[in-house]
Amino acid sequence: MGMTAYHRPTTLQDALAIRAGADVAVLAGGTDIFPARTARAAWGDPTHRDVLDISAIPGLRDIEETAEGWRIGCLVTWSGLLRAPLPPIFDGLKAASREVGGMQVQSRGTLVGNLVTASPAGDGIPNLLALDATVEIAGPHGIRRLPVADFLTGYRATALAADELVIALQVPRLENAQGGFRKLGARHYLVISIAMAAGVIATNTAGRITAARIALGACSTTAQRLPALEAVLTGVDHAQAARVVQPHHLEAITPIDDIRATAAYRRDAALVLLRDLLEARA
Repeated sequence: MGMTAYHRPTTLQDALAIRAGADVAVLAGGTDIFPARTARAAWGDPTHRDVLDISAIPGLRDIEETAEGWRIGCLVTWSGLLRAPLPPIFDGLKAASREVGGMQVQSRGTLVGNLVTASPAGDGIPNLLALDATVEIAGPHGIRRLPVADFLTGYRATALAADELVIALQVPRLENAQGGFRKLGARHYLVISIAMAAGVIATNTAGRITAARIALGACSTTAQRLPALEAVLTGVDHAQAARVVQPHHLEAITPIDDIRATAAYRRDAALVLLRDLLEARA
């Protein structure tokens, strides 16, 4: 068996050429790739895919404010996001940043990596749904963009083709909006989520909700928005928002029984997290 090839291109064009020509594992922060590789070796699997390290490509580590909103490069780390001077609409995503692993993972792991791994328990994903984020994808035929909900196609599955790379996330503006995030785990830190709730709420000067985007994570094969709840929250006095949430608003979720929790517990927890999310913001 040959040695694993390691590629570290310095241009996006070279990276795309390598991606198109070989089955490679894309490396940004490495916080998913290295543990998975170690686990395979521990179970006696010596095979390794070639590595495409994109960390030397310039221009992918920036958070830029644009006329439409913000563009977050694919090499922006969780700690980089925390340090960035961003408006309150990002408060939920920043809260998630503080709870993703330990400080070492936060300093190496990337927001885009968390999305591309597409775990149902990925802390960034419900926040990206609530932010109405779009995925910017580069491929041999140019750039295409997909809403996060369309990018996620199933359990650890995405719409990313074998010859494409995610290069950025785009977040649109929403006036007078604030984000929030609630996560339940078996302990407070260094834990995989049992359930998560993320929201972005915009209000008018009278304190009424003008737009609501609410998402749940770790409660279905992919994180998902709750459009029925969003619809009934619109127009409600912000201070009364938590009382609006009812069990039937969660009918679309499909939680599972696993080692961390039962499906019934997840459903109950999600209801409590949603009410807490909206209560805390009142």
